[in-house]
Amino acid sequence: MRVGLYPGTFDPITMGHIDIIRRAAMLVDRLVIGVAINRDKGPLFTLEERVAMIESECAALSQQTGTEIIAHPFENLLIDCAHDVGAQVIVRGLRAVADFEYEFQMVGMNRALDDSVETVFLMAEARHQAIASKLVKEIARLGGDVSKFVTPMVNDALKERLG
Repeated sequence: MRVGLYPGTFDPITMGHIDIIRRAAMLVDRLVIGVAINRDKGPLFTLEERVAMIESECAALSQQTGTEIIAHPFENLLIDCAHDVGAQVIVRGLRAVADFEYEFQMVGMNRALDDSVETVFLMAEARHQAIASKLVKEIARLGGDVSKFVTPMVNDALKERLG
């Protein structure tokens, strides 16, 4: 069974994330969405809320692709999380060249820790390249319309959380 791991904080999950999940699901038999517990980032949504959003948004994708998609919280090293879930590949989404520089360093470090786990980069579709959770939260916090960047459920959750 081919298992992929797509890690991130997903605070909140965006249309860009969903695009990468949909495309990654076509490459593996099981896709684990690694939901990072990163206390330093001070997430807007709790871990439980982020996991619930991912599970809700990915249920239909799982049925459409025939790929098992599960959310898995983690707080350890990414490579250790890959071992924990039996992933042979780490999936990373790229939006721009700036993403590549950071990701290139991460791949090097992960390969130094375990060169049996590959990393695959998927470019975000052009219409999703500008979407970043940080920017979505900032726009929503300032009263802007983020409905183009997130699903209706996530949009409602942002409105409820931010008033």
